[in-house]
Amino acid sequence: MAPTPTAAVLLIGDEILSGRTKDKNLGFIADYLVGLGIDLKEARCVADDEGDIVAAVNALRARYTYVFTTGGIGPTHDDITADAVAKAFQVPIGHHPRALEILLNYFKEIGREPNEARLRMARVPQGATLIENAVSKAPGFRMENVFVMAGVPKIMQAMMEAIAPGLERGVPMQSRTVTLLGGEGDVAKPLGEIQDRYTDVFIGSYPFEGATGFSTNLVVRSRVPASLEQAETEVKALAESMTREGKARGWS
Repeated sequence: MAPTPTAAVLLIGDEILSGRTKDKNLGFIADYLVGLGIDLKEARCVADDEGDIVAAVNALRARYTYVFTTGGIGPTHDDITADAVAKAFQVPIGHHPRALEILLNYFKEIGREPNEARLRMARVPQGATLIENAVSKAPGFRMENVFVMAGVPKIMQAMMEAIAPGLERGVPMQSRTVTLLGGEGDVAKPLGEIQDRYTDVFIGSYPFEGATGFSTNLVVRSRVPASLEQAETEVKALAESMTREGKARGWS
């Protein structure tokens, strides 16, 4: 099996760290990448600080197949992502001819002044290629393995759709969930033993409070269907056994 492509997400913006804006992009990107067979390995959130963005971009692009950034490519003074990415790659930044054409045509169409601030959205690092924006036209851009996208969820999602056809893909991870009517501490040892038997399966336990008290979702994931089925069978048997024991002890 070929190596699975990996990815990181870099969320950029003071508004996220302050709590003013509730991020919706990370979950969408994570779900999207699962469908493409790309493993999301890391997510970071940094402020609108050029040095912090540069450091994060350089660290992540060296480690993963792809880096997806969101935020900081709008028309205002705190939209500094494009400049930071240019600095990370040590290249100049300027107005991209095609991006200028797109924006000028769009502003003419909607009757909006193409002022200096709005045309900042046409600035991209030298050597970058544009990412289409079917929602509000202002493009994102790709610099080597770094994809720079808008922070507005609807626009970011449109950009992901534009990016997807060109991404290297892996075998999608399949997932099954088994619900245990009991706490994860009740199954920690036998669950670990099942995990040890299946090296190509990933098993996680996620507790929640159910109608009868603490319960646990046991999630079994794998790219190997036969291993997934076998491990799921064992996890189901474990959950059923623990439920029977619990009822015998007087669980409702």
